[in-house]
Amino acid sequence: MAASLADLEHQRTQLYAQLALTGDFRRGSITTNYRRCGKPSCVCARPNHPGHGPRYLWTRSVAGGKTKGRQLLDQELDKVRRELANYQQFVAVSERILEVNEAICEARPPGSVLATGTFSPPGAERGGSTRRSRRSSPPR
Repeated sequence: MAASLADLEHQRTQLYAQLALTGDFRRGSITTNYRRCGKPSCVCARPNHPGHGPRYLWTRSVAGGKTKGRQLLDQELDKVRRELANYQQFVAVSERILEVNEAICEARPPGSVLATGTFSPPGAERGGSTRRSRRSSPPR
C-alpha cells in the first residue's frame, strides 16, 4: 500500500531532523602507507621489510577532477574516521530524502498548493523586510 501524502511529509520532516543530527563530516578516504627511505643501511632496505610507517593519508576529490590529500597525525586518525563515517550517514539520509520528496511530488495532486521550494525547519517563521527604494543622488 502506498503511503499517504501526510505520511510522506511526516517521513520527510523526520529525515530532515535526522540530517540535522549528522554532526561534523568530511568526504574522502584514508589510506595506510609504508615507504622506504632509500638509505642502503636502513632496516627498511632489507628484503620483506614493509618500510617505514604506517603513515595515514586522507584524500578526497575536488573540482576539476583532481585529488587533494593531507597526511594525518596519529592523534587525528580516529577523529577523521568518525567524520568520514558521518559523511556516509549524510549521503544515506540525503538519498532517502530525495526518494521521499519524489514520492511527495508524485502523490501531490495537480492544482494543489505546492511547496515554495525553500527549506524552513519546523517552527521557523517566514517573513521578510519591506523593500524601500533609496535615491542615489539628491534631487535637483
